[in-house]
Amino acid sequence: MDKGHGRIEICECWTISDPEILRYLRGFDNWKKLRTVSRIRSQRIIGEKKSTEYRYHIASICGAKRILQSVRSHWGIENRLHWVLDISFDEDRSRVRKDHGPENFAILRHIALNLLRMETSCKRSIRGKRLIAGWNDDYLLDILSGLSSVV
Repeated sequence: MDKGHGRIEICECWTISDPEILRYLRGFDNWKKLRTVSRIRSQRIIGEKKSTEYRYHIASICGAKRILQSVRSHWGIENRLHWVLDISFDEDRSRVRKDHGPENFAILRHIALNLLRMETSCKRSIRGKRLIAGWNDDYLLDILSGLSSVV
Protein backbone atom coordinates (compact mmCIF):
# COMPACT_ATOMS: atom_id res chain seq x y z
CA MET A 1 0.00 0.00 0.00
CA ASP A 2 1.32 3.42 -0.94
CA LYS A 3 -0.15 6.80 -0.18
CA GLY A 4 0.99 10.12 -1.57
CA HIS A 5 0.36 12.89 -4.09
CA GLY A 6 -3.38 12.73 -3.42
CA ARG A 7 -3.75 9.06 -4.24
CA ILE A 8 -3.78 5.67 -2.58
CA GLU A 9 -2.36 2.67 -4.41
CA ILE A 10 -2.86 -0.90 -3.24
CA CYS A 11 -0.85 -3.64 -4.96
CA GLU A 12 -1.42 -7.34 -4.45
CA CYS A 13 0.67 -10.08 -6.00
CA TRP A 14 -0.07 -13.75 -6.60
CA THR A 15 2.70 -16.07 -7.76
CA ILE A 16 3.15 -19.61 -8.99
CA SER A 17 6.65 -20.98 -8.43
CA ASP A 18 5.99 -24.71 -8.36
CA PRO A 19 8.05 -26.27 -11.20
CA GLU A 20 5.55 -29.10 -11.51
CA ILE A 21 2.84 -26.60 -12.43
CA LEU A 22 5.05 -24.28 -14.50
CA ARG A 23 6.15 -27.11 -16.78
CA TYR A 24 2.61 -27.17 -18.22
CA LEU A 25 3.15 -23.71 -19.73
CA ARG A 26 3.48 -23.72 -23.49
CA GLY A 27 7.14 -23.13 -24.39
CA PHE A 28 8.36 -23.84 -20.85
CA ASP A 29 11.43 -25.65 -22.22
CA ASN A 30 12.54 -22.41 -23.92
CA TRP A 31 12.67 -20.51 -20.60
CA LYS A 32 15.55 -22.14 -18.75
CA LYS A 33 15.57 -19.64 -15.87
CA LEU A 34 11.81 -19.28 -15.42
CA ARG A 35 10.95 -19.75 -11.76
CA THR A 36 7.79 -17.69 -11.26
CA VAL A 37 4.68 -16.51 -13.03
CA SER A 38 2.90 -13.67 -11.28
CA ARG A 39 -0.21 -11.53 -11.43
CA ILE A 40 -0.28 -8.10 -9.83
CA ARG A 41 -3.53 -6.31 -9.11
CA SER A 42 -3.00 -2.60 -8.73
CA GLN A 43 -5.85 -0.51 -7.34
CA ARG A 44 -5.54 3.26 -7.47
CA ILE A 45 -7.86 5.60 -5.61
CA ILE A 46 -7.81 9.32 -6.41
CA GLY A 47 -10.56 11.15 -4.59
CA GLU A 48 -13.79 9.38 -5.54
CA LYS A 49 -12.28 7.75 -8.64
CA LYS A 50 -11.13 4.14 -8.34
CA SER A 51 -9.34 2.09 -11.01
CA THR A 52 -8.00 -1.46 -11.12
CA GLU A 53 -5.28 -2.80 -13.38
CA TYR A 54 -3.90 -6.33 -13.74
CA ARG A 55 -0.35 -7.04 -14.90
CA TYR A 56 1.27 -10.40 -15.53
CA HIS A 57 4.99 -11.18 -15.31
CA ILE A 58 7.41 -14.03 -15.77
CA ALA A 59 10.51 -13.97 -13.60
CA SER A 60 13.65 -15.80 -12.58
CA ILE A 61 13.09 -14.89 -8.91
CA CYS A 62 10.63 -16.33 -6.38
CA GLY A 63 8.32 -14.72 -3.86
CA ALA A 64 5.51 -12.21 -4.18
CA LYS A 65 7.34 -9.60 -2.10
CA ARG A 66 10.47 -9.81 -4.28
CA ILE A 67 8.38 -9.65 -7.46
CA LEU A 68 6.59 -6.50 -6.22
CA GLN A 69 9.91 -4.88 -5.24
CA SER A 70 11.43 -5.66 -8.63
CA VAL A 71 8.46 -4.32 -10.56
CA ARG A 72 8.35 -1.19 -8.42
CA SER A 73 12.09 -0.51 -8.80
CA HIS A 74 11.83 -1.04 -12.57
CA TRP A 75 9.07 1.56 -12.85
CA GLY A 76 10.99 3.90 -10.55
CA ILE A 77 13.88 3.81 -12.99
CA GLU A 78 11.55 4.34 -15.95
CA ASN A 79 9.85 7.27 -14.24
CA ARG A 80 13.16 8.94 -13.34
CA LEU A 81 14.39 8.52 -16.92
CA HIS A 82 11.16 10.02 -18.28
CA TRP A 83 11.47 12.95 -15.85
CA VAL A 84 15.05 13.70 -16.95
CA LEU A 85 14.08 13.49 -20.63
CA ASP A 86 11.10 15.77 -20.09
CA ILE A 87 13.00 18.36 -18.05
CA SER A 88 16.19 18.34 -20.13
CA PHE A 89 14.76 17.78 -23.61
CA ASP A 90 11.16 19.00 -23.15
CA GLU A 91 10.10 15.59 -24.49
CA ASP A 92 6.42 15.93 -23.58
CA ARG A 93 6.02 18.85 -25.97
CA SER A 94 7.53 17.04 -28.94
CA ARG A 95 5.35 17.39 -32.04
CA VAL A 96 6.93 14.43 -33.86
CA ARG A 97 4.02 12.09 -34.52
CA LYS A 98 4.37 10.59 -38.01
CA ASP A 99 5.64 7.14 -39.03
CA HIS A 100 8.76 6.04 -37.12
CA GLY A 101 9.61 9.60 -36.07
CA PRO A 102 8.64 9.27 -32.38
CA GLU A 103 10.73 6.11 -31.89
CA ASN A 104 13.68 7.54 -33.83
CA PHE A 105 13.71 10.77 -31.84
CA ALA A 106 13.36 8.84 -28.56
CA ILE A 107 16.48 6.85 -29.48
CA LEU A 108 18.35 10.05 -30.38
CA ARG A 109 17.36 11.64 -27.05
CA HIS A 110 18.57 8.56 -25.14
CA ILE A 111 21.89 8.64 -27.00
CA ALA A 112 22.27 12.36 -26.29
CA LEU A 113 21.39 11.87 -22.62
CA ASN A 114 23.94 9.06 -22.26
CA LEU A 115 26.66 11.12 -23.97
CA LEU A 116 25.93 14.11 -21.74
CA ARG A 117 26.09 11.89 -18.64
CA MET A 118 29.43 10.40 -19.77
CA GLU A 119 31.00 13.86 -20.20
CA THR A 120 32.40 14.73 -16.77
CA SER A 121 34.66 17.75 -17.34
CA CYS A 122 31.76 20.16 -16.80
CA LYS A 123 29.89 20.06 -13.49
CA ARG A 124 26.50 21.16 -14.80
CA SER A 125 23.03 19.68 -15.14
CA ILE A 126 22.08 17.89 -18.35
CA ARG A 127 20.20 20.98 -19.47
CA GLY A 128 23.21 23.16 -18.63
CA LYS A 129 25.55 20.91 -20.61
CA ARG A 130 23.18 21.09 -23.58
CA LEU A 131 23.24 24.88 -23.44
CA ILE A 132 27.03 25.02 -23.30
CA ALA A 133 27.27 22.53 -26.20
CA GLY A 134 25.00 24.82 -28.22
CA TRP A 135 27.28 27.81 -27.56
CA ASN A 136 30.69 26.14 -27.71
CA ASP A 137 31.61 23.87 -30.64
CA ASP A 138 34.71 22.56 -28.85
CA TYR A 139 32.60 21.38 -25.92
CA LEU A 140 30.10 19.84 -28.33
CA LEU A 141 32.95 17.89 -29.95
CA ASP A 142 34.09 16.73 -26.50
CA ILE A 143 30.60 15.34 -25.88
CA LEU A 144 30.38 13.73 -29.31
CA SER A 145 33.82 12.15 -28.87
CA GLY A 146 32.12 9.96 -26.26
CA LEU A 147 30.55 8.07 -29.18
CA SER A 148 33.94 6.59 -30.07
CA SER A 149 34.25 4.98 -26.62
CA VAL A 150 30.79 3.43 -26.96
CA VAL A 151 31.27 1.90 -30.41
